[in-house]
Amino acid sequence: MSKPFRFGVQCSTAADGPAWAAMARKAEDLGFSSLHLPDHFGDQFAPIPAMMAAADATTTLKVGALVFDNDYKHPVVLAKEIATIDRLSGGRTEFGLGAGWMRTDYDQSGIPYDEPKLRVDRFEEGLTIIKGLLAGETVTFDGDHYQISAMAGTPACVQTPRPPILIGGGGKRMLGIAGREADIVGITAQIRSGAIDAAAAQDSTMGRYVEKIAWLKEAAGDRFDDIELNCLVFAVIPTDDANTTAEMMAPLFSLSPAEVLDAPVALIGSVEQMCEALEVRRERLGISYVCVQTDAMDAIAPVIDRLAGT
Repeated sequence: MSKPFRFGVQCSTAADGPAWAAMARKAEDLGFSSLHLPDHFGDQFAPIPAMMAAADATTTLKVGALVFDNDYKHPVVLAKEIATIDRLSGGRTEFGLGAGWMRTDYDQSGIPYDEPKLRVDRFEEGLTIIKGLLAGETVTFDGDHYQISAMAGTPACVQTPRPPILIGGGGKRMLGIAGREADIVGITAQIRSGAIDAAAAQDSTMGRYVEKIAWLKEAAGDRFDDIELNCLVFAVIPTDDANTTAEMMAPLFSLSPAEVLDAPVALIGSVEQMCEALEVRRERLGISYVCVQTDAMDAIAPVIDRLAGT
């Protein structure tokens, strides 16, 4: 059964505190359900304090990160920070977690950029610990990467049994974990090189997303219908000539114009065409939770007016 549309925005920085608060209020006023930050070491705010500031500036807006990199914080520390924000915000957190991908973050910080299998192994252990702590359990865990002894999950979250877990992934193993564990699944491209490139774009086509949803469905089994499917849209381009725009973009990513127009990570065309595209994607893929970048807030606003909650 299709879930109602809702929309999120990914914001990373602002000139100062008042500007950040104003941006959060604008997102809320435009009908966005959530505001998320990326979790990188470049020119952006740190997610935790920025999430709390956005929550303080608003009344209904959910806050989170797309997505926290498990390697950047110990799971006990991250769980306590998320639980605190959930408590202070009145239950307005969404907790996103991934295994990490941006190579420059690792190289510049000196954090080892381990092979994918090892990063995913560590992510899976971290997820188990965080889920238990956010649910208020006392966690003892003896894994290959983390050892936790009788750690109580405090403070208690407002949301029960815990804030919703969002797992982002593009590969079969990550989507398998997401299918078994997540409340929300962010379908992404696989970024094998550690940077967004043409190969990542080619892994973002409708055909590839159909395959990814099949992996997710297989892993989720009976719980698939309970999972909310999310996609981060990188390009929102209002235009009365979508075909010409797609023809110009296609060679940059070694895709056909039709593949550009169909790609779940892009919205190109009039408001009517964007709405139709999202409805087709929900029908084919089940994606109902659509996130965009800050610079697309105004462009997507008419679409939110028509589709949010439907």
